[in-house]
Amino acid sequence: MIFGYARVSTNEQNLDLQIDAFLKEGIRNKNIYTDKVSSTKEERRKLGKLMDYVREGDTIMVWKLDRLARSLIHFTKLMI
Repeated sequence: MIFGYARVSTNEQNLDLQIDAFLKEGIRNKNIYTDKVSSTKEERRKLGKLMDYVREGDTIMVWKLDRLARSLIHFTKLMI
């Protein structure tokens, strides 16, 4: 299954560009997880739910890699 994860840093920012890209790629709305929180925050609730839900063989798509991880170290920890 393919999932999308979108994030913006503030409530004033808009998720539409990221979500539209996922929909264009055929990802269903119910499989798109979003957070409105700064990347410096440890807890991103929807990302946590997504990581708990995905299984081996699933794919997580992001608009840009910095929407998912704060750093290469953080990215590596997410993938383990």
